[in-house]
Amino acid sequence: MTDFAPVEPETAAGKAAELLAQVQKSLGMTPTMTKVMANSPALLQGYLALSGAVAGGTLKPAVRERLAVATAQLNGCEYCLSAHTYIGANIAKVDADELDRARRAESTDAHVAALLRLSNTIAENAGDVDDVDVKTAREAGVTDEEIGEIVANLALNILTNYFNVLAHVDNDWPVVSL
Repeated sequence: MTDFAPVEPETAAGKAAELLAQVQKSLGMTPTMTKVMANSPALLQGYLALSGAVAGGTLKPAVRERLAVATAQLNGCEYCLSAHTYIGANIAKVDADELDRARRAESTDAHVAALLRLSNTIAENAGDVDDVDVKTAREAGVTDEEIGEIVANLALNILTNYFNVLAHVDNDWPVVSL
């Protein structure tokens, strides 16, 4: 049971109504997370802006979904783990084995594995990573642009992970247990 009442699009007013309409238009649905976020239009607007910004980056959707899965697993967010496993499989077309590997920050693709490992290392150490970790990622072909995008994706994923865990948002995705 969610600890925060979802704001239903049909009864929303003002900025919350505008933002929920934007979510519905872009996704064709309004996930429970965004309805609960609508209690704070500033939160929902910030989430949508950051989500849009990372979507326009160089990291492909299949990589971003694996980063989201790894971070959700790390932070214990079943809602996000479920959502990004579903989106990864059905929209980004990542195979089930790769999504499962992402939960452990692993991949059969060396470049993706380096991105996942670096992302988890950054998250686990609040950004204070050893030079050797960055050097190892660079040796696997990770660029400075990608490192910046890892941090942006972490910010987005930590935002949603922490919010969903805090608010006990009801999971409206096929459940993937932690």
